[in-house]
Amino acid sequence: MQISASLMKDRYWSGTLYLFLNNPKLNRYLTIQYFNLEEGTIQAAALKKLAKPWAESEKFMLNLALHMYNEQHKVNLSDMDHLDFNNKQLVFEALRLRFG
Repeated sequence: MQISASLMKDRYWSGTLYLFLNNPKLNRYLTIQYFNLEEGTIQAAALKKLAKPWAESEKFMLNLALHMYNEQHKVNLSDMDHLDFNNKQLVFEALRLRFG
């Protein structure tokens, strides 16, 4: 999937794309089936349905990525307790990209 430089700099997309590009589980789903980068849309409902059987840590990463894209997707930051060190580092960087 081709991602434009301008999209990578967009405050709403940068953190979301960073997580999808750098988390192995999320990266599998960075496809045209779930993302239309030209229209600027994500098939969030389809991703959430797909994630139902995932581990809590994986669901958190998805929920955070979707929240950074659009705050209508809620996330509980206390669920970061489920993350390992590497995923916490990804989260901190994604938050810096979005809010920093």
